Amino acid sequence: MAGLAESGSNPDVDLLYDINGLAKDAPGWFDGIMKFVGEWGILLAMVLLVLGCWWTVRRRGGEDAASSVAALIWAPLAAGIAVLVNVPIRGVVERPRPFREHEGLEVLIGGKTDYSFVSDHATLVMALAVGLFMANRKFGLLGLGLALVEGFLRVYMGVHYPTDVIGGFALGTAVVLLLSPLAMALLTPVTRAAERSARAGWVIRARGNFPDGPEGSDGADEGDEQAISEADAEAEAGAGAEERGLAA
Repeated sequence: MAGLAESGSNPDVDLLYDINGLAKDAPGWFDGIMKFVGEWGILLAMVLLVLGCWWTVRRRGGEDAASSVAALIWAPLAAGIAVLVNVPIRGVVERPRPFREHEGLEVLIGGKTDYSFVSDHATLVMALAVGLFMANRKFGLLGLGLALVEGFLRVYMGVHYPTDVIGGFALGTAVVLLLSPLAMALLTPVTRAAERSARAGWVIRARGNFPDGPEGSDGADEGDEQAISEADAEAEAGAGAEERGLAA
């Protein structure tokens, strides 16, 4: 990876200077906002997006509610796995941060002493976005848009090369999709069992969206008990009338 860190005709380095150069021309207050958004803001937005997707899925209900919630559970799990996979990748590649190799960069956030390839932030947000897309396409597209913004900001802040971001996108996507069949095979039965549970069913469906679920079963049981009670009362009344007729 040493060649990627060399300047000259390297498009990776050229694009780094072009994007990071925007930070030099921007006012300080704007760079401060970009620093927060690029470091924490997008990650927070992705968490809120996952929660919003879960809320929408459970309110909508439907036959695919359990599998959609399983996909939402898999999204953060896959993101965590992808970051763990990145640990040995960084150790093998050992690519320094761009500001350690190139002069004249506008570095918006200091204290980055670890290696650059691949970007943890890009890996996290893309894994969450792809997991969201598996659960709900509309929320997934929003997540993918946020992931692209995050990738741009990591270069804008001067802490990553463009190829660090692309590598993070590829890693996050690969982990989600390659492990998805196994993950869904394990998680979907759990969410379906929770859906049938009287206590945990609300996690999968909003109350009132249980046509065959716990609330519907309780209602059917109560109706059966009421019908049995009415039948018993009618039988007792008939027996009483027969006894009175015999006495007369």
